[in-house]
Amino acid sequence: MTNEIRITVQSSFSKKIKNGFPLLEKDALVNGDQLKKEGTLLRLEDKQHSFIGKGYYGKQNKGFGWVLTQNEDDIIDAEFFKQRIQAALENRNRLFKDNNTTAFRIFNGEGDGIGGLTIDYYDSFYVLTWYSEGIFAFRDWIVDALCALTDYKGIYEKKRFDKKGTYLDDDDDFVKGERGTFPLLVKENGMTFAIYLNDGPMVGVFLDQRDVRAKIRQQYSQGKTVLNTFSYTGAFSVAAALGGAKKTTSVDLANRSLAKTIEQFSVNEIDYEAQNIVVMDVFRYFNYALKKNLKFDLVILDPPSFARSKKHTFRAEKDYTNLLKETIAITENNGVIVASTNCSTFGMKKFKSFIEAAFRETGNQYEILETYSLPEDFRTTKEFTEGNYLKVVFVRKRVK
Repeated sequence: MTNEIRITVQSSFSKKIKNGFPLLEKDALVNGDQLKKEGTLLRLEDKQHSFIGKGYYGKQNKGFGWVLTQNEDDIIDAEFFKQRIQAALENRNRLFKDNNTTAFRIFNGEGDGIGGLTIDYYDSFYVLTWYSEGIFAFRDWIVDALCALTDYKGIYEKKRFDKKGTYLDDDDDFVKGERGTFPLLVKENGMTFAIYLNDGPMVGVFLDQRDVRAKIRQQYSQGKTVLNTFSYTGAFSVAAALGGAKKTTSVDLANRSLAKTIEQFSVNEIDYEAQNIVVMDVFRYFNYALKKNLKFDLVILDPPSFARSKKHTFRAEKDYTNLLKETIAITENNGVIVASTNCSTFGMKKFKSFIEAAFRETGNQYEILETYSLPEDFRTTKEFTEGNYLKVVFVRKRVK
């Protein structure tokens, strides 16, 4: 897999790539019609045939592949991938030494030099996520490198690609080593989470919200009534309960969220019967809460970028302001809203404009208390702002 196809880059894109932009956009390629097989290695040149970089062909979102190096002498082989993974592991040394946290990301795509690949660590088990057939072509090299560089118990994989761009379920995500016994209990800042590495694309907790959960537990929960919307398995609710919340309410449309949330409370020795777990469309719950005159001191609003239920379709870039307006209506005066989005199509400035609009249109005042983006292990590159997708704003609803 050492042969490279010469690909010419449009003049308007060549400077962008030279400046470190790692994504190969479809429109950037003059002779992209030559690309037939994902995983093909590419030698990128400008129209004057000057070297720009080396990368690979792999369809992912709006891209046709990723730049892997701008060093013409680099050979894209097994050793290349091994060196990138070794450097990533060294960058997480501090986390490996933290006994209170045993789940984190050890490789974050283009932020660690290989777009299309992430690797997560769960107490000596590793999960590789492949985002295109292109990066999957290098699977053997990458798995061998991970095995050589770590004391792994077991390795699992998730394929986030098929012809429709969704999760490819092969029924068995196991790759190598020891098959885990699930749930696997991992630590995050002393909290416990039940993890399933063998049960679909998501394992039970989103690692990118680690810092936010810690802050909710440490500073915003004591004695508060807490509403966790789009709650998934209730990780934010666990953080709030451990932080001394008076009561948590977790709301999610998925039927399985009930058992999963009960499990997360239970492994933390929290009485789940003292909490409120609701299986309901979040949009319906807002109406229900308003009719019942329910209000909360802390509301966590972390919807997916896109969600669809029987009666509602939600797109973060279009609908977040209206969702936040409904949230404001059931937030106590001087209460706090944790407004969060993982939508990569807009930045923090635009997100704050949604917040400003929601409070203005509801006739309320607000104060931004603090903001968060991705934690340290989710490394990003400043040249690719889309990679730093997480935006979290703690907002206090002020009394007029």
